[in-house]
Amino acid sequence: MTSQQPANTAMPAATPRPAGTSFKTTILSVDLGRTATKACINREPNRVVFIPANVASLPVEKVRGGEFEARPTDSLLDIWLEYQGNGYALGQLAADFGATLNVGASKVDMALVKTLGCVGYFGVRDDVAVVLGLPFHTQDQFEREKEQIVNQLTGSHTIRYRGEEVVVEIRKVWVMPEGYGSLIWSEAQEKVEKKGITPDFARLSVAIVDIGHQTTDLLMIDNFRLARGVSESKEFAMSQFYEEVAKEIEGADSQSLFLIEAVNRPRGERFFRPRGALKPTNLDDFLPNLREQFARKIRDLVVQWLPERVTDVIVTGGGGEFFWTDLEPLLKDARLNAHLAKPSRQANSLGQYLYGEAQIATSYTRKP
Repeated sequence: MTSQQPANTAMPAATPRPAGTSFKTTILSVDLGRTATKACINREPNRVVFIPANVASLPVEKVRGGEFEARPTDSLLDIWLEYQGNGYALGQLAADFGATLNVGASKVDMALVKTLGCVGYFGVRDDVAVVLGLPFHTQDQFEREKEQIVNQLTGSHTIRYRGEEVVVEIRKVWVMPEGYGSLIWSEAQEKVEKKGITPDFARLSVAIVDIGHQTTDLLMIDNFRLARGVSESKEFAMSQFYEEVAKEIEGADSQSLFLIEAVNRPRGERFFRPRGALKPTNLDDFLPNLREQFARKIRDLVVQWLPERVTDVIVTGGGGEFFWTDLEPLLKDARLNAHLAKPSRQANSLGQYLYGEAQIATSYTRKP
């Protein structure tokens, strides 16, 4: 969906890159997650970068890094940039300065800074096309926020990324509802035969359930066309689950990056020590029960929303992966074909990239 397209326009599936085609424009896909920004400049799942979503606005003098480190540091731990006279720290560096995940705020807030941080991290220069996703609370809000983010990003930007000047020209911005990228990615994958039936999402009535940190995005898709009248984003997602976890641990902060990391570790490795505590808490003592109870709440939310014509449900997002083993049997009990987007946390970013790639490929083929 381009910045000029209405919300009811069908989004085509990604098409293979034409042999021998060389794109002059870099495609930057940015999934503005509330836990982490997931971004990529290609279609390789293992090259999607995760940048914690924390952003701190600081004086330029304070945000500038020193040159005294004994060896080059991991750039993901030290992302900072200067833009229009202001300094910004992103990710773990921002968290060190006290920035939270800012749960509840619009994702348009700081979207430009997060995108420019990705530009700097990937070393992108010159012409860029950006693909993003936004929650679909209502069509009016989506269109309003889409216009805001397109206006913010489009044009020339000069930044200093970790002290180095970077100039980019963002020539195109595409914005799609959060979760739609997972459908594109899932459809583009090689089909796996199962009991003689291969799902063809392009011909089905599909529900996308994207369980993120701030919202659970519920999209209804008919033949790759967004059913905008029934699609919506609910303010019920992983942030509420982390709040439930934090209540079990004295002194815990539900927005702590390390609490979130501990929750998502494998069983037997889920230990978390909040600041001031003498001993870490073993989350396995209570996490399985909390997860089962919360999965049922999500199942009830999905089933109450689910349009009657839906046959297949694609579950995606970090929360989708986390709750999959609990959700899959619950969805099957409702006589639905349940599918997990793989890899779930990267699927939106990868699908958005494929969409941008297809759009640019189409523009190349249209040229005489």
